[in-house]
Amino acid sequence: MVTPNVRTSSAHILAGATATGKSAVAQCLAEQMGAAILSADSMLVYQGMDIGTAKPTAEARGTVPYYGLDLVTPAEPFSTGRWLTAAAHCTETNLIAVGGTGLYIKALTDGIGGAAAAPDARAAWQRVFEQEGLQGLQDALRKKSPGAFAALPDPSNPRRLIRALEHLGASGTLPQHWKPELLTPNSELRTSPSPIIVLTLPREQLHRRIVRRVEQMFASGLPEEALALREAYPAWSATAAKAIGYEEACAMLDGTLTREQAIERTVIRTRQLAKRQETWFRHQANAVWLDIAEHETTADTARRVSQLWRQHGPTTIRRPLG
Repeated sequence: MVTPNVRTSSAHILAGATATGKSAVAQCLAEQMGAAILSADSMLVYQGMDIGTAKPTAEARGTVPYYGLDLVTPAEPFSTGRWLTAAAHCTETNLIAVGGTGLYIKALTDGIGGAAAAPDARAAWQRVFEQEGLQGLQDALRKKSPGAFAALPDPSNPRRLIRALEHLGASGTLPQHWKPELLTPNSELRTSPSPIIVLTLPREQLHRRIVRRVEQMFASGLPEEALALREAYPAWSATAAKAIGYEEACAMLDGTLTREQAIERTVIRTRQLAKRQETWFRHQANAVWLDIAEHETTADTARRVSQLWRQHGPTTIRRPLG
């Protein structure tokens, strides 16, 4: 059953690790299809954080409508629930959702299971997931409430674990609206009839792309962008402060890292992010993987993605009623 405060529609979804070129491919396809783009990237929501997030420029976007960008300042906390609420304002019927934030895409296809209760707590548990993986979340929930962990029918779902930890911290209980039929892995709310398309590059090729991207970001003014943002927003949210590239650029500005060290650390963290993203999509998404090559053109990749979309059809998505 579909809850009455949720509306269903469909979208073509393109995902993948950072630096796989998915944004450029989505732009190409949106131009061909006359579609709008919904960004499913947790860093692109921050206003002014442009260079370090590889946010598509206004020139690159052209006439394609974009949603999910520049939703908050770096000083504001953000959450998957807030992103899904923002996505509800996109009423386009011809939509491409693109990004590498698995929790956003999962919320879009499966629903969030309730509104965000504690954005700061959610961000903290998201960092636990990023640093310690699924096991870290499971251990934390077992420690907080063995009974709550035992009650979850999907303890391998990081989104559900984060929500459980968030609500336990806020109220000491799980959400009352988490009815068994909404938690069952095979329920309609958790079923995505058509897969998402996930781009993947051979590891060595992806790593070379990451190095080039990071070097270009620093050469294009990432430290200067970070400085301007710190002057505008002296206190950043915990998530924004830890953003890859920005944390290193700020450390460089503070003199605790050299430029070379900042670049090296950013490369390392970006590689780690890419690995986590691929792991997440392999274990948590209903996906069709598309192997691409380092020197494959954007147009060629777009053509192959389009073929898969024609084969499998769009994916059902669920958004709160606006």
